Amino acid sequence: MKTENKMKKIIVIDGGPRKNMNTAVMCEKFAEGARDGGAEVKVVRLYDMNYKGCMSCMACKLKGKASNICKYKDALTPVLEEIATADGLALASPIYFGGVTAEMHAFLERLEFPWLSYNDYSLTAPKKMPVVLMETMNGTPEQNNSQGFGAKEMCITAALGQPEKLVAYNTCQVKNYDNYELGIFSKEGKMQWRNEHWEQDTQKAYEAGKRMAEAQ
Repeated sequence: MKTENKMKKIIVIDGGPRKNMNTAVMCEKFAEGARDGGAEVKVVRLYDMNYKGCMSCMACKLKGKASNICKYKDALTPVLEEIATADGLALASPIYFGGVTAEMHAFLERLEFPWLSYNDYSLTAPKKMPVVLMETMNGTPEQNNSQGFGAKEMCITAALGQPEKLVAYNTCQVKNYDNYELGIFSKEGKMQWRNEHWEQDTQKAYEAGKRMAEAQ
């Protein structure tokens, strides 16, 4: 008798503060592609949640009770528990001061520290799964100071495998540059870049989501 394939569950973590700007759009396009690929998708906006980074409670390291899921209880707990059983994960953040947002950094502390063993420095996640990292930034491919996900990306690679990376460069920070002290940026240059690249960037996010959902 033929068994039905179980629908994949993919979690998308939006680490940006603005609900209608670049990072949010990339997340929604990724989610759209994943849904079109047949997956169940949940988008989590970190800025809508009340949580903290690692509290150094060491509960995940207790002898006889060690866990690779964070034991500290707050609004992030159910999200971390869902990720532990998910079939795919996408993490997205704007780049601020050369790195991901504080909310994304705090989230990654809570996600990754329980994976780390202080017996042998191995990194073991509850479940292997494909990961996509998405970054949106003001810098261009030639001129940017981004460290992206930094050391947290190395932990993801060690525990889950090599992530796919998508970067949207030279994004617009605001809708109307005339209203802000942003003289270092050329409004015309920004709009020209956006017209030439933004649709391709969002299409890549869509295709990455669909690819993750359809992968065997």
